[in-house]
Amino acid sequence: MSTKLKAIIVEDEEASRETLNNYLTKYCPNVELLEMAESVQTGLAAIDKHKPDVVFLDIEMPYGNAFDLLESLDDIAFEIIFVTAYRDYAIKALNLSAAYYILKPIDIDELVSAVEKISARKKEGEDVFHTKILMDNIKSNAIQHKKIVLPQMDGFEVVNVNDIIRAEANDNYTNFYLVGGKKFLVSKTLKHFNELLSEFDFIRIHKSHLVNLQYITKYIKGKGGQVRMSDESIVDVSATRKKELLEKFR
Repeated sequence: MSTKLKAIIVEDEEASRETLNNYLTKYCPNVELLEMAESVQTGLAAIDKHKPDVVFLDIEMPYGNAFDLLESLDDIAFEIIFVTAYRDYAIKALNLSAAYYILKPIDIDELVSAVEKISARKKEGEDVFHTKILMDNIKSNAIQHKKIVLPQMDGFEVVNVNDIIRAEANDNYTNFYLVGGKKFLVSKTLKHFNELLSEFDFIRIHKSHLVNLQYITKYIKGKGGQVRMSDESIVDVSATRKKELLEKFR
């Protein structure tokens, strides 16, 4: 018999709390809900009282948000499933750290999937890395200090965004090439990382190639042309993306 996940909901809207409570009761029998809180302060008190395994945490609340709550804790010893109605800056930060989140209105399949992943992590005895990386990224304004979680078949790698030279599509996977000759096969598509890394000086120069502008050492003329990267790799540029690339250097 599997051990139940002790859970807390921190959500300022009563209707949303009740909806999530009902979904958990009906679709996630391995979750034991201990308390529902409506603010940062009551949420902190509930966490301190119950020492939960997982907290369902609304991002935007009156008088503080989810990150204010997390920064008030000396140690985050629980998993978090963020709940939000907004596709805002926070979503990119959550994706960068591979944190669990659900958009409102809540999709039951997404809820069940997130709970199952956390249950599996707890069985494996894995530490809560994702939230720590998320908080480090939110606190850091410097690109060179941002980290990204790269999911793999047997776990994940945590790397500095600034250490990524380029990424290359490999069907539904992506090959990452880093400084120092490191290479990782990552179990997400290039499209996912294109959306995630666009604000960090990465540019899609071909349907199969995403490159870090700071590591381009030469442009070679052609219909689309090619670029040479700092690791001496030669990467094709598609004709339709050539103009956008060259404008970055003007």
